[in-house]
Amino acid sequence: MDTDMKETGEEVNVKTPEGNPKIDRSSSVQEKLAQAKGKSKRVRSVSISEPEPTKAQPKYSKNSRKSRNGFGRGLPKKGGAGGKGVWGKPGSELESPAAGALDARDPNYDSDSMGADVQLEAVTVELTDEDIKKLTESLVLEYYDHADTSEVDRALTENWNSISLRNRYLVVVTMIEIAMEHKPSHRELTSILLSDLYLECVTQTDIVKGYDALLGALPEIVLDSPEAPTILGNFLARSVADDCLPPKYLTSHKGKLECQYAIQALDRADMLVNMKHGMVKLDNVWGVGGARRPVRSLIKQMTLLLKEFLTSEDPEEAIRCLTELEVPHFHHELVYEALSMAIERSDDKSIAQLVRLLKAMADAGVLSITQMDGGFARIYENIADLQLDVPNAHSLMERLVTVTFDQNIISKDTKRKMPARGRKRFVSEGDGGRIKERGDVFPLSY
Repeated sequence: MDTDMKETGEEVNVKTPEGNPKIDRSSSVQEKLAQAKGKSKRVRSVSISEPEPTKAQPKYSKNSRKSRNGFGRGLPKKGGAGGKGVWGKPGSELESPAAGALDARDPNYDSDSMGADVQLEAVTVELTDEDIKKLTESLVLEYYDHADTSEVDRALTENWNSISLRNRYLVVVTMIEIAMEHKPSHRELTSILLSDLYLECVTQTDIVKGYDALLGALPEIVLDSPEAPTILGNFLARSVADDCLPPKYLTSHKGKLECQYAIQALDRADMLVNMKHGMVKLDNVWGVGGARRPVRSLIKQMTLLLKEFLTSEDPEEAIRCLTELEVPHFHHELVYEALSMAIERSDDKSIAQLVRLLKAMADAGVLSITQMDGGFARIYENIADLQLDVPNAHSLMERLVTVTFDQNIISKDTKRKMPARGRKRFVSEGDGGRIKERGDVFPLSY
């Protein structure tokens, strides 16, 4: 049988265990016989012309975005609200709380849009001692600029609930501590503020506790403000005059304090209160400063300042005294008085010292170039009156202008404005001693 198949070369139809007839036209006759007898490895041969059968694919895969019912536009499932790591449909955070965030721990929870069953309670945060001092300091420093007590009263009233009753005396303490570091005009404003705040914000108990704390802290305050006992004594006396403090406060503390600074402050206050017409005079316990001071008083103070400088020759003390007057708009008077004094004294030492003072004040920024020019302009106008007392006043004036210009005290324009010296014609000069008549100089016309 094998020989016949080899000789004929006919094709053999072989059945596989699966029962599927396979026709192999490319295999040799020996391979076909081996497959028929089962002695060789099963070889699956497929004709090139016949395609290999494939497994049928389902109409829709697992991750298919198409609708399985044949409808839809291929959009995400559940409108994008489903899936891992998704918090909800885009835009759902803008929906009403009834459909969204109902949990108070939800970031989108809004208590204002809840129903009437929600009740809100105001929580007052109590200010610490440091916060009270910072608040008072900012209000007082701003008050020194506008001098409006009602503004400070309104600001304190807004924050008054945040300040506990036991710490309200710190407002008084901070006000007076800041005033100790400022000039007398600011201390006057502080006394006015304390009087206006009495019974509006602060009570008499707060003022008493504030002064008690200041008396106890005087040893530390003196390190920064050596005049603190005197200043505190003035504040005590002024508070008694303004009816913010009872007069018995001074007498009740006598003999109970051991601190020498506190005793000094109480003695100062007791002396001011018990002096003749003390209650009336205490209105000016800080003096009259600034524009409220009379002009004659200012001129007198500046004259005394110049005389004291010629004696002590200390320009720093003179600058301090001029600054305490608090009249920068009136500094041209000091320049005028200094030039007048130099011309009246007419000695080299006084002229040199007064020029040195003007130079020191100009370098320190106390005297501006405008005030300096104003003082020289006034002396130019009155040079004729000065010549009545000092005949060589014009030559002395020329000397002062030259020295001050060389030291860059005055401007070139001020030097140029200096009036020229007038020359009088004496009787002995020509014409044989005859005094000229008016008609000789200016011919009369009829």
